[in-house]
Amino acid sequence: MTATAPAPTRSQLAAAGRRFGYFLGAAANLAMLYIANHLLEWGWLPWLTDSFDDVLPLRSLSLVVTMLWNIAWIAYDAAWFKSVGNIVQSLFSIAVTIRLLQVFPFDLSAYDFNWEVVTRGVLIVALVGVSIGIVAEAAKLLRRARAP
Repeated sequence: MTATAPAPTRSQLAAAGRRFGYFLGAAANLAMLYIANHLLEWGWLPWLTDSFDDVLPLRSLSLVVTMLWNIAWIAYDAAWFKSVGNIVQSLFSIAVTIRLLQVFPFDLSAYDFNWEVVTRGVLIVALVGVSIGIVAEAAKLLRRARAP
């Protein structure tokens, strides 16, 4: 007679699913890193100017940091650690968005509609949203730290 292993618990399945998601997130960030570093030479986005190169180092660093956090979460999936990673990634998102606003590597003058105003507005709304997300994540982290 052979012994069978017990079926995985719901929490074990959930943890495995999260870890697989972290793996997919790391892989997606690696793909985005490759794409971001080749966009100008491929010429896919005609409204993207050469000044995108001024944003690229920070954008690339942000993607690498996000990829590394996803890899770290595969190894250690504690809720407090996830919150710390989310805050760090969000801070990088803010830095990249501010840099995009400073450099604004988009030439949208070929369009009749004023897409520059819309694009800047979307970037500002993103800054506000990510900032709110940082405050919410920090609050979760503090609640976890105070819990017995």
